[in-house]
Amino acid sequence: MLKSNAFSTKESAFEIARSLPNQQRHEAIVAKQWRETMQSDSKKLKHNNADAVEIRHPLTEKDGETVAVMRTEAASSKGKLRGSDARGAFDEIQEKTPDASGVSYEQGTVGGVPGVWCHPQNPRPGVAILYLHGGAYVQGSAHAYRHLAGQVAVRTSVSTFVADYRLAPEHPFPAALDDAKAAYRGLVKQGTQKIAIVGDSAGGGLALVLLAIAQSDALARGSVAPSAAVVMSPWTDLALTGLSLQDHADDDPLLTREVLSMASASYLNGHEPNDPLVSPLYGSFTDLPSIQIHVGTSEVLLDDTRRYAKRAHAEEVDVTAHVWEGMTHVFPGNVGTLNAAEAALGMIATFLKSKTNP
Repeated sequence: MLKSNAFSTKESAFEIARSLPNQQRHEAIVAKQWRETMQSDSKKLKHNNADAVEIRHPLTEKDGETVAVMRTEAASSKGKLRGSDARGAFDEIQEKTPDASGVSYEQGTVGGVPGVWCHPQNPRPGVAILYLHGGAYVQGSAHAYRHLAGQVAVRTSVSTFVADYRLAPEHPFPAALDDAKAAYRGLVKQGTQKIAIVGDSAGGGLALVLLAIAQSDALARGSVAPSAAVVMSPWTDLALTGLSLQDHADDDPLLTREVLSMASASYLNGHEPNDPLVSPLYGSFTDLPSIQIHVGTSEVLLDDTRRYAKRAHAEEVDVTAHVWEGMTHVFPGNVGTLNAAEAALGMIATFLKSKTNP
């Protein structure tokens, strides 16, 4: 996710730019170019995706100003947080998501998988969310993502377990999937009656793979079926065939095809990239529960969402892709800074509560 240290959430990006004389003109130009680009992207979305299951959300002026500054700050580090060597720096960025008020955190183990429990005050009994974090399968940790997961937990009143699944290259495929399955089945063994699966980026793709497996298990063995899934900027195609990898390469301030290709190779370790167990875009959509997806137009993984949603809809899955103009990868992590992040988390909470209520 894109983060900024330059200004508080209460201040205008342009006000800060004016306080920095050497950057004032540059920020104004960036913001103007940004608004023009978003207007163009909006027209393209309306033209190209009339048949897609998408809800488009326009970029507000305030968020446009904020993102313009954030993009400028991130420009020098684009594509540099790669591989296991950058795990510490990556986690520091994720921990900048604000701590959710009223949430307590507890180290725990579910199904033999370590992780962090995010407990809201007065959590609903018999319900749990399994959160699978991002990091391209080579970075990320439950501890670093506890704040984002906690934001979901507090809004849904559901205790949320962030699984610390094993990472590549030390633990390539199928280690992450094995841990995700073990954590889900561990929640079932604990007597959890309703389980929702949530994930972002690589964790979003992993969540969709797990969703299909858990649903299949439920149909075949009478296990607890997943109630729903929510994914943010999911990586659904490790074969990297989406057109947005090229079309949005300049617009994405965070990810590059090169970074994703290196991470994919590290995780796959020679495995076939279009195997449904690593790329849910190519998997089964039979009897899947309701799915909600959030993605920004300013990211190379945009088509991973749009193609997955289109395929799921064609298979009669209840799926909605919320496409946010001008937003970047996993933008809900910028809650407290971006209005779109707050709005998306509100939609996520409403959706999950509706699917996990008695």
